Amino acid sequence: MIGWLLRRLGQIIPTLFLLSIMIFGLQQLMPGDPALILAGEERGDPVVLAQIRAELLLDQPIWAQYLAWIGRVLQGDFGFSWRIRLPVSQLILEKLPVTLQLGTMAFIIAVVIGVPMGILSAIKRDTAADWAANGIALAGISTPNFWLGIMFILLFSVELGWLPPSGYVPLTEDFWLSISTTIMPAFVLGSGIAGVLMRHTRAAMLTAMSQDYVRTARAKGLSEKVVVLKHAFRNALIPVVTLGAIEFGRLLSGAVLTEQIFTIPGFGKLVVDAVFNRDYPVVQGVVLATALIFVGLSLIADLLYMAVNPRLRQA
Repeated sequence: MIGWLLRRLGQIIPTLFLLSIMIFGLQQLMPGDPALILAGEERGDPVVLAQIRAELLLDQPIWAQYLAWIGRVLQGDFGFSWRIRLPVSQLILEKLPVTLQLGTMAFIIAVVIGVPMGILSAIKRDTAADWAANGIALAGISTPNFWLGIMFILLFSVELGWLPPSGYVPLTEDFWLSISTTIMPAFVLGSGIAGVLMRHTRAAMLTAMSQDYVRTARAKGLSEKVVVLKHAFRNALIPVVTLGAIEFGRLLSGAVLTEQIFTIPGFGKLVVDAVFNRDYPVVQGVVLATALIFVGLSLIADLLYMAVNPRLRQA
């Protein structure tokens, strides 16, 4: 186990190093001069522009800027926002709980809907239940988030008046009001992922239920519930866990359109505002934090593999 963890860490470190180069390098390809934006009304003053470029190291070669940036990152310093002059780490810590709440709610909705539907569809293959589950999954995958979000606002906020149309309230201030402000965007995000989880769960269950160990379990006289849940579903979980980790990471990286529609101040809105304002440190910090989340979720998924399938512990 320890040896496996060391090997995984040995793979993660160079991956993060290459990602940091890509994040910093691609950022430099963005059009526009940040100094002109930061100078504001004094953008015509060459002295002011030179002072800003020197302060932000924009007058240095790209490799020197990268070394200065990665050196600070390794010390836990993501720099300061060029626009609002706040530490990037502070902005990330402020927005992460928002996106974490929204992403967790959306993922729970996706799992609660998608996984049982996938199991039912596999058990009832080529029946009306199977066709209905596939139709619902296809609708969830195909429906654009922005359209579904607008329809939800019109129905549940404008027509019925059940839920607030937009905004966000932290859980620590008012639990139920916080849930009411995030349940619609969470369902919008979770509906598409539920469809994807359903299709993968169905395919994995069909493969598992055709294996010899399932036929052996049935031959022993075990109940269908035990055969499906204990033998087939447990072995079908591995690809579903992989997909779940990827989709959860995508949720935490920020659903830009959904956050914009519902005015949710999460990662997505933060990075969009930073891109429009050429706020490089914020963009770099958010993208790097997202990469760290994905890597961490990948490691958790591998650990879950071992919990689901004990044979992998001997690998």
